[in-house]
Amino acid sequence: MAYYYTEPSRTFSEYLLLPNLTAKDCNPAGVSLKTPIVKFKQGEKPQVSLNIPFSSAVMQAVSDHNMAVALARCGGISFIFGSQSVEDQADMVRKVKGHKAGFVVSRSNLTPGHTLKDILELKEKTGHSTVAVTDDGTPTGKLLGIVTSRDYRLSRDSLDKPVGNFMTPFSSLIYGKSGITLSEANDLIWEHKLNCLPVVGEQQNLEYLVFRKDYDAHKENPYELLDENKSYIVGAGINTKDYAERVPALVAAGVDVLVIDSSDGYTEWQKETVEYVKANFDNVKIGAGNVVDREGFLYLVEAGADFVKVGIGGGSICITREQKGIGRGQASAVIEVAAARDEYFRATGVYVPICSDGGIVHDYHITLALAMGADFVMMGRYFARFDESPTRKLKVGNNFVKEFWGEGSNRARNWQRYDTGGKQTLVFEEGVDSYVPYAGSLQENLDKTIHKIKSTMCNCGSLSIEELQQKARITLVSATSIVEGGAHDVILKENSLSGE
Repeated sequence: MAYYYTEPSRTFSEYLLLPNLTAKDCNPAGVSLKTPIVKFKQGEKPQVSLNIPFSSAVMQAVSDHNMAVALARCGGISFIFGSQSVEDQADMVRKVKGHKAGFVVSRSNLTPGHTLKDILELKEKTGHSTVAVTDDGTPTGKLLGIVTSRDYRLSRDSLDKPVGNFMTPFSSLIYGKSGITLSEANDLIWEHKLNCLPVVGEQQNLEYLVFRKDYDAHKENPYELLDENKSYIVGAGINTKDYAERVPALVAAGVDVLVIDSSDGYTEWQKETVEYVKANFDNVKIGAGNVVDREGFLYLVEAGADFVKVGIGGGSICITREQKGIGRGQASAVIEVAAARDEYFRATGVYVPICSDGGIVHDYHITLALAMGADFVMMGRYFARFDESPTRKLKVGNNFVKEFWGEGSNRARNWQRYDTGGKQTLVFEEGVDSYVPYAGSLQENLDKTIHKIKSTMCNCGSLSIEELQQKARITLVSATSIVEGGAHDVILKENSLSGE
């Protein structure tokens, strides 16, 4: 006989947090959102932690190298989508790891034999006004000069003028030597009033560029998520089919954390994938999922997963529940898996973080997910709205939107994510192709969301996520109290109306 759960499957919108006493020293500026992302033993520190509890979803429409850099600057992590060739995904990982905090591997490079026309075309393609001129046109070739917009005049210079005739030659450059610290590099920038300082090796080969603007950006982003080499931390999604080919390439590219991207993680395929990674790569971290209950969590943990993703069918573009009748309300799933995680920790002394993936509509849902036991959240729609996502910005009617499609849609064709050992194709869709309202830059919106979370945590008398999970008081709400919680019984002013 089938097993029946007597409690309804509940969503985040059915809960509210009750305030606790807020002490005078409990203010948003003192709240820490640092959180573990990989398992660790009691009394030890996790090898990888996030400075904010945010990860961007393993989706074509969300997580490429640009999003990964932008989110790492803010303290979170992106998992670069795996529904692309192994080579392309590994290249995206390399691009992220090439961003050293303050030290940038040059991405705009030409040779002296190129022309002004090539400079302009490269600037149009990349948006970079600084071009490194090397002997072979590569980012690590022998540095021969630098070209900036101050080195040419479009009104007078011919488009076929060779780069070697107008670049600032190496002999006239101020440069740093290999091994220079960021502080020393910035001292040279300020001392010589530079916008860019090249860093070269013993054979004059170009290693990095240090920009004045990046110094300012570094000061503006104190929570940057960096590895021990001061490079940005980045994740990547894999599947349970080509992992033997994909994982070695991603590890070689420098990936920090892997995650198996699947709508249902409670499978023997996931167990085999985790075991392969653990058996063949020392110290490579891998998350697994998604699951919605205690049994699924324990199965993946026992296989060796470093963290577990929670949630099936709760994403804004996911229609797995509609198509297959499989899933669970996100709040119910997080509550049960968090309890299993805590039970496992008490029994073994090993803490396995969980990630709440899906079901987040409002910012306060993030705080609820954390209070219910999630260590961090994964979001797709939230990040798809921003400039840094890889999709097109369009105008539909009078509004700007960005494209957003699911990995289970016909557009993504990511059959590996939903494969159950049958036909190697996407037989039916489990995701949709859609638009989301354009919201501007990531940092501006993320700062606002983070401030809401910290403010709510102070209402709960908590200065850390761990303290929130211990102290939070959570209540179910009725349908009428949900209505009561919003604006009601008033006539709202329209933004288009003006008054004195």
